[in-house]
Amino acid sequence: MHEIKDRLKEVKERIRKAALACGRDPLSVKLVAVSKTMPVEKIRCAIEAGVTILGENYVQEARKKIDALSSYPVSWHFIGHLQTNKAKYAVRLFDLIHSVDSEKLAREIDRQAKKANKIQQVLIQVNIGKDPAKSGTAAENTIRLLREICHLENISVQGLMTMPPFFDDPEKVRPYFVAMSELRDQIRQENIPNISMDELSMGMTGDFEVAIECGATLVRIGTAIFGKRN
Repeated sequence: MHEIKDRLKEVKERIRKAALACGRDPLSVKLVAVSKTMPVEKIRCAIEAGVTILGENYVQEARKKIDALSSYPVSWHFIGHLQTNKAKYAVRLFDLIHSVDSEKLAREIDRQAKKANKIQQVLIQVNIGKDPAKSGTAAENTIRLLREICHLENISVQGLMTMPPFFDDPEKVRPYFVAMSELRDQIRQENIPNISMDELSMGMTGDFEVAIECGATLVRIGTAIFGKRN
């Protein structure tokens, strides 16, 4: 418990410093504690230490945790690759889905959200590094995708998400974060109806300070809070 509390305090302080260093309000950056593969007890410790948003990658795994921790007023975000056939479960469980990357998936989420009488908040995942191993729409297809889904009544696009290529040096990731920030600005200028570009989900344990400098509003941090995964 103390370890998690200390790590969380340190991460929050790093977020605060990174935001202030580039002239941003630290409250404009939200911390998503990535709890995938972590046991319920560890997650409970993190919540009691002050975590308010949790990120999960797998629907089945998340369902058990969300049930077990239902008494806590936390927000759950889905940050993994979402298969269309799991959309109905994701809609029931999550406040924000970070990883919408196709018209087909958006339509299925919309359909399931309508059944659940819910407006599902989503982000569009962009494969900014054109990495064949990663999900996400191509940057050049993003505006077209947004135009295809902007009329869907039960999803609300809040912004963009990305997982850039991995580098040991966070400075090497900077161009990808800059490209995401520029893409967000470009989309804003298009004034697509019902599309908001308030959120930019990017940056993880190894590079979140650079992501904040480039405009991230959601940083997804697991290892720096929970320690290494088994």
